[in-house]
Amino acid sequence: MSVSEPIIAFGQQPCGFFPRRYLAAKIRTALRLRAEIGGRVIFFYHDSDHDPRETCTVLREAESGKSVRLNFLFANKIQKKYSPLYIKQIAPDWKDKTERQLPKYLEPPALEAFRKADAGNPADFCLQVYQALGWLNEVEVVRSSDSEVRRRAARVEDCFADVPYQGEIVRARMEPDGRLRLHRGGERFIELPPAEVGPEQISPARDTRLRWMQSILHCTHYIAGAGERAYLKTDEAPEIQFINREEIDRPDEALTYENTEQEDSHLWSSSGRH
Repeated sequence: MSVSEPIIAFGQQPCGFFPRRYLAAKIRTALRLRAEIGGRVIFFYHDSDHDPRETCTVLREAESGKSVRLNFLFANKIQKKYSPLYIKQIAPDWKDKTERQLPKYLEPPALEAFRKADAGNPADFCLQVYQALGWLNEVEVVRSSDSEVRRRAARVEDCFADVPYQGEIVRARMEPDGRLRLHRGGERFIELPPAEVGPEQISPARDTRLRWMQSILHCTHYIAGAGERAYLKTDEAPEIQFINREEIDRPDEALTYENTEQEDSHLWSSSGRH
């Protein structure tokens, strides 16, 4: 690999069991940039996040235009609230119950992609569907849950650690003094017992994610979403050229068709691209 080869990256948590439209916009922006300058496209898949709201999936009925919000059901309350998305276990009957609701929202290829997905955790399940729909055909995936990736990453003080709690693995905030805490809401926390934490248990917080990711990917270009630009500390990575993702209508809704050129005109907003 040439040292000067462009590395075009974008990042995202698992964002629904069908990808949200803003993720598709990031992918297409990255691939179009690669068509212009060459190089590789890498998806930094932040599957060590724990927030179950990230995987909420908004589907819209074609005939009526009515929308529905669906999400995974999890094995228990501790997993739902505190376990990372790559560890949360999907409730055994969730897939069958959900599949019965889907035909009025999906075309056959999307329904088949859902049916074929068989992962037991939401991070893997989402990734299987994204891949089945072809959105990641030309994209490398690097996962924040990967223990080898974590061992290579730079140390960051603002971070989380995957540690045991009541028979589960949870994503606890790791304070600079080594304390481990779970956020209950508001100003309330659960203090966890002290524990030895190695780099393979660490994942970054929002404000350190860019630095942590860059220590692994060494990207030259980063496709940023609208929300990301508000908190990315771009001065920490002057070697990266930051590029806004292309605009898209209804960015938080799910995208349920295959990534084909013939569908391109149905994807993008009428407000133009940037």
